[in-house]
Amino acid sequence: MVLASLSVVLGLALLLWSADRFVEGAAVTAKHLGMPPLLIGMVVIGFGTSAPEMVVSAIAAFQGNPGLALGNAYGSNITNIALILGLTAIISPIAVHSSVLRKELPILAGVTLFAVVLLMDGELTRMDAWAFLGVFAALMGWTIWQGLRERSDALAGEVTQELDQARMPLRRALIWLGVGLVFLIISSRMLVWGSVEIAHALGVSDLIIGLTIVAVGTSLPELASSVIAARKGEHDLALGNIIGSNLFNTLAVVGIAGAIHPMLVPPEVISRDMMVMGLLTLSLFVIGYGFRGPGRINRVEGMLLLACYVGYTAYLIGTVFGV
Repeated sequence: MVLASLSVVLGLALLLWSADRFVEGAAVTAKHLGMPPLLIGMVVIGFGTSAPEMVVSAIAAFQGNPGLALGNAYGSNITNIALILGLTAIISPIAVHSSVLRKELPILAGVTLFAVVLLMDGELTRMDAWAFLGVFAALMGWTIWQGLRERSDALAGEVTQELDQARMPLRRALIWLGVGLVFLIISSRMLVWGSVEIAHALGVSDLIIGLTIVAVGTSLPELASSVIAARKGEHDLALGNIIGSNLFNTLAVVGIAGAIHPMLVPPEVISRDMMVMGLLTLSLFVIGYGFRGPGRINRVEGMLLLACYVGYTAYLIGTVFGV
């Protein structure tokens, strides 16, 4: 138990460090290769911060721990909206200016509904997994087309400013990209092993561990990048991290895990976790879209989101200890 706990702590710390190196190296490399700033923000940074979820869930599925893989993906989505956006909005209210992000909010709601419908039969088959990955590929194509078509955007300006502050030669960026990827894999293996051992020692399911400890741990890159971006006034970048990450988790992370290891979906995932995820996504759509002008997530709404996360986590802990 002590060794497993140490593995989780060290794994999380190394995961945060390696994810930061990976995203920075990937973003600067993309800039050197001529990728438009808007695409770097939406694809490289937004989805790059989900690399921990992808690697952890893939390793968990490969090792036969599907509950950990699902819990990590959906728990990260809940954490991203309720905990990270809640904390970020409390620190600095988030104004939504980017037209591209406003288009992506209803897409995120639609993708969440698509996931619920596909998994309502209680199974994640390889056919389901490839359907997730197919939709993800289509969205990537649409995102690239939009990015090439609309180069003038609030998010693009914020990404350009960030990249100008992180100047480094292409060779160094490639080194950080490779180092970050290697240590992402190492730290993910440490995290998965430690989490499974703790779950067995406490007699709780892999799903609960995935929804709580692992989900928060793999969401640390989104927390760091969103809070820093919000404090700098880069609100679209902060929200873009969350939207991009949730799309990636719902489609790519679950799709990759299911393609590796088809799995049964516990009933509580549909009735509890996906329902919470869906309601939080709808609340994000309502408070962030801005039907009569630019959207805004204020401090009161941030506190409500944070309260939802505390309540959900308390409920999960209560189910474990029979409270």
